[in-house]
Amino acid sequence: MEERAVILGRYILENKATVRAAAKHFGVSKSTVHMVVAN
Repeated sequence: MEERAVILGRYILENKATVRAAAKHFGVSKSTVHMVVAN
């Protein structure tokens, strides 16, 4: 789970992406992105 948070966080920062854009890119829900990055 930790690796997933790093991957999502890095994608958001490097691409100046929104949570919605990151969710779409990785094929997950916005709630999942919030949960993974926040924890």
